[in-house]
Amino acid sequence: MNTLTCIIVDDEPLAVSLMEAFVGRTPDLQLLASFTDSVEAVEAIGRMKPDLLFLDIQMPDLNGMELAHILPEETLIVFTTAFKEYAFESYEVSALDFLLKPIRYNKFLMAVEKARKRKAGTQRVDEVKTPVAPDTPAVSEPPATSIFIRVDGELRQLQLAQVLYVSGMKDYVMFYLEGERKPLITHMTMKAVEEMLPRGRFLRIHRSYIVALDRIAKVDRNDCVYIGNEIIHVTDAYADEFHRFINERTMGGRG
Repeated sequence: MNTLTCIIVDDEPLAVSLMEAFVGRTPDLQLLASFTDSVEAVEAIGRMKPDLLFLDIQMPDLNGMELAHILPEETLIVFTTAFKEYAFESYEVSALDFLLKPIRYNKFLMAVEKARKRKAGTQRVDEVKTPVAPDTPAVSEPPATSIFIRVDGELRQLQLAQVLYVSGMKDYVMFYLEGERKPLITHMTMKAVEEMLPRGRFLRIHRSYIVALDRIAKVDRNDCVYIGNEIIHVTDAYADEFHRFINERTMGGRG
């Protein structure tokens, strides 16, 4: 079993001590560092690149939600908090899990197992490569016009031209389609959806949103995208690529 690395961030020293004890009891889980100051943790997370982050939400200066928005996408986040009302907000940043204080060890172990499965799945995808014979000219394939997703145990074929945007919530994603009142929900990660959808037609503009570029009705001065019945804010992590797309297709001067 591969070792998972982790970092703990919580402004309560007793909470940090409890989580450190849980990590110490868990096989193949290595603690890289613990922090009670979330601002100090930011640099260390970027440098150490932990597989898993146990992150308190209510903290001074930089709270857990704010920190989550600036983390590397590959960092798996488990939020720890005494306030259950943060649960839905944690889904908006695609958190792996949400542990309510006081945290029990069995719940902690379940979150670690989720992280192991997610990590193993990512590695399998990265390791699968199609061998290419030397000096064999590449054969261009026609661009895909549809994809298959599993909904309620059945495979559904989606025409890409119907997709308005995709929204992620924890381990599930919702495909919003033109002419459909309810989204199609499937068990996938946003990263997997991003890799499946053709680049150039779809773009991730938020940790929890991928949009069909040709379905954008307008973009306001606050970088809010209007698409279908939804208004989605372009977050800083995805702003550069989105602005490049907009600038390439903008005629006339700035208003």
